[in-house]
Amino acid sequence: VGRLTDGFDGVQDYYCGLFKEKQACSEEYIRFYRKIFVDGIDKEKLSEGWRIRTLGDVAHILDYKRKPLSAEQRALIKGKYPYFGAMSIIDYIDDYIFDGVYLLFAEDGVNVVDEDGHPNLQYVYGKFWLNNHAHIMQGNDIVSTEYLYLALKESIVIHLVTGAAQPKINQENMSTIPIIVPPQIVMQQFNQKICLIFNYKKLKETENIE
Repeated sequence: VGRLTDGFDGVQDYYCGLFKEKQACSEEYIRFYRKIFVDGIDKEKLSEGWRIRTLGDVAHILDYKRKPLSAEQRALIKGKYPYFGAMSIIDYIDDYIFDGVYLLFAEDGVNVVDEDGHPNLQYVYGKFWLNNHAHIMQGNDIVSTEYLYLALKESIVIHLVTGAAQPKINQENMSTIPIIVPPQIVMQQFNQKICLIFNYKKLKETENIE
């Protein structure tokens, strides 16, 4: 544990520096996660206190709250709130379903996974609406939403895709994705550091919008 946590402060300073220089992107987050939880970790021989859980164990999946709107319906309610699809914002409307920090996981479409077999994810926050082409989730009391984002970015999920004409990862298959869960003290320290970095990113993005 000591070896893992000793480097948190230096890593945090490095990535916050990148944000100040406007150089940071999602790949920088992945490198941070990989440095702590992938390099040197043997999934077949996990140290005491480390576990492998499924996504269904560590996430609140909120797909039942999604509500698709047709282009015709959206045209009548134009507004300021983002309307998300599988890959990005596709419109703005005058109402929202969700308010907070969430992770969107592309459910279907030709780009349901990237060229390396990883899921297409969106880390979103604030007030927004979501159609039924992306799964939506938050971390539960075991892991944070930010940790889920980073863990899933490292996950290979191409074997979970079904359908030839319309590739899809359904909720049942998605829920089986293995997630490494470290000891509580490591998770707490990682969350403290990574959430500071994500919060800094959100602050800078908000300033740019305003």
